[in-house]
Amino acid sequence: MNKFTTLTGIAAPMPLINIDTDMIIPKQFLKTIKRSGLGVNLFEEMRYDDDHNENPDFVLNKPQYREAQILVAGDNFGCGSSREHAPWAIADFGITCVIAPSYADIFYNNCFKNGILPIALPQDVVDVLMKDAEKGANARMTIDLDAQTVTTSEGETFSFEIDAFKKHCLMNGLDDIGLTMEKAPSIDAFESKAAQSRPWV
Repeated sequence: MNKFTTLTGIAAPMPLINIDTDMIIPKQFLKTIKRSGLGVNLFEEMRYDDDHNENPDFVLNKPQYREAQILVAGDNFGCGSSREHAPWAIADFGITCVIAPSYADIFYNNCFKNGILPIALPQDVVDVLMKDAEKGANARMTIDLDAQTVTTSEGETFSFEIDAFKKHCLMNGLDDIGLTMEKAPSIDAFESKAAQSRPWV
């Protein structure tokens, strides 16, 4: 998993509440167990028409937001079913930070396991960031995870809270497997000792 330290990038505004995981990645794309390749189907039903032509009015299809790395969204983002494919699709598109007033718990925790920083901020602050994102590609936000700040294109800075352990994992690029591998020497020592004391096992 890539480390997340500081990000300066384009923010796409999506002022919708209750964006659920089926909107993020519809159920027909859940057959794969690969984390890659889902970005093209992110927000499938809003992004394309029935013939799979792009909807020019959808934010991520607009030229100024095709390279967005930050998503500013409405309340209760990631609600619905607990599919991990949702953060997979977001990350595969290239978005590594989502900003919203609140999140569904399972989606929120899945983000950290997939290198995405979900930032929760009060609605009035999200409104400011939404307006900044609406300026397009020339208005780039900066996310500083170490300082726990979001800075608008005009230099206005807001602080956010984050669990210290989740912050550590993101900044060091550690998913569940990475955390386990940090303990590899201890695990090896335990296995070696167990093999000596119980050779019949």
